[in-house]
Amino acid sequence: MSNYKMAVVAIHGMGSQSVGPNQPSSVPAFSSDLHDRVGRQLGQDMSKVAWHEVIWAQILQGRQMDYLNSISPYTGYDRTRRFVVCNLSDAASYRPTSDGSDKTYAAIHERVAQVIRIVRFQIGERAPILIVAHSLGGHIMSNYIYDLQRHLRHGGLPQHGVPVEDMQTVAGLVTFGCNIPIFLFAYPEQDITPIQRPNQELPLTLQFHNWWQNYYDKHDVLGFPLGPIAPSYGQLVGTGEITDQAIRVGNIFTGWNPFSHNGYWKARSLYEPVADRIRQILNAV
Repeated sequence: MSNYKMAVVAIHGMGSQSVGPNQPSSVPAFSSDLHDRVGRQLGQDMSKVAWHEVIWAQILQGRQMDYLNSISPYTGYDRTRRFVVCNLSDAASYRPTSDGSDKTYAAIHERVAQVIRIVRFQIGERAPILIVAHSLGGHIMSNYIYDLQRHLRHGGLPQHGVPVEDMQTVAGLVTFGCNIPIFLFAYPEQDITPIQRPNQELPLTLQFHNWWQNYYDKHDVLGFPLGPIAPSYGQLVGTGEITDQAIRVGNIFTGWNPFSHNGYWKARSLYEPVADRIRQILNAV
């Protein structure tokens, strides 16, 4: 019988990922630095944590690289151009559409669903989950949960009928370098609605008041606080349900500039609170 008591589900942000299409979700790749540092903090308790990754970059990565190769005779090799194509086009391509042509949006959400199904069969239908989401990954997870909750708000039944798959057992959400605000300017402030607490099917001891922790570095131009974007987010920050926390990430070469965006995975200011939240969940299980 599995010794796992909870799951961590990590999701990456925009940009290419150097992993193969058959990379198992249970083998840390892009999140290995965070996984290892959290493991050292937790010691033996780490054996009770099933760590999974949602890898979605391959959905767009092939087309992006094919395009870059096709234009190289005209533009040459340009790291900045590659950054734009492999990063900004991820954000541009991930969007729901009203005419049903949102293949990328649906395909990325199916990657999330696949990993959550693995968690279900590995730990159980009410497995507590901690989501750790970098950059665009925070927007993806917010949308994924929002879509399931919207279905319920409109009078529908739970889509899967299983609490963990319906994202009703999320004990905590940790976002870092999160850029949700830049996707919301098209909407009037009063119409912006955050996700509701995704922990309703957990025991009361796991329904933490502060269920969403958001971390950003002020030098990271792709990471933002959530509270100022709309009154609804500001209210959640005001009541302490969401915390916006400025931290320092990166090193002497990256900590003072936009390259800090990729520094969160190794930062003590992130892995210590992640380990603390995992410890809280394990103690309450």
